[in-house]
Amino acid sequence: MGTVLLVALIAVAAAVVTLGLVRAGRREAQAERARLVEEARRQARRSLEAIWTMKDREFEEYVAELCRRDGCTGVQRVGGSGDLGADVIGHLPDGRKLVIQCKRYAKHRSVGSRDLQTFNGTARAEHGADAAVYVATCVFTRPAREFAARHNLCLIDVDLLGFWNNGTPLPTLLTLDIGHSGTHRKLRPDTPDTPD
Repeated sequence: MGTVLLVALIAVAAAVVTLGLVRAGRREAQAERARLVEEARRQARRSLEAIWTMKDREFEEYVAELCRRDGCTGVQRVGGSGDLGADVIGHLPDGRKLVIQCKRYAKHRSVGSRDLQTFNGTARAEHGADAAVYVATCVFTRPAREFAARHNLCLIDVDLLGFWNNGTPLPTLLTLDIGHSGTHRKLRPDTPDTPD
């Protein structure tokens, strides 16, 4: 009799534990579904089409928001007249000073080496950048990419911006060899996915 009672109590305890685990699993699954819905909403809002419609200040704040998402600290949007090439400043998660120039250009434009030469001269000399990053909603010319490679500038073109937007962390993008990657072909103004 005592053994039967003990077995019955163990069975009831196991059923209670199992029911609790099932309920906890359902709550976790429901929370994950809600998180995925929220993430999809954010992604839709931040699509590249939406980025091309942003005003300059909105784009700078958007880039600052991406930096914060990736663990950068002290991030500030400082762009405006007299910014000396710094639209966003802050510190990377490892403590290095970050200076970012943001250019929200039409998709069919490109950024040339002259713009990068100017940015290179101010990012480090004026702002003390350890990591100088140039973010553009278009592509960089081949000479611009070659200049960036020689001077250790990080270029985030329209393609890498899409990856950054979709969750690739900034520190990962800083390690890419832009001199040997990407494309310098401009996009057509009326079809964002077709290169010239």
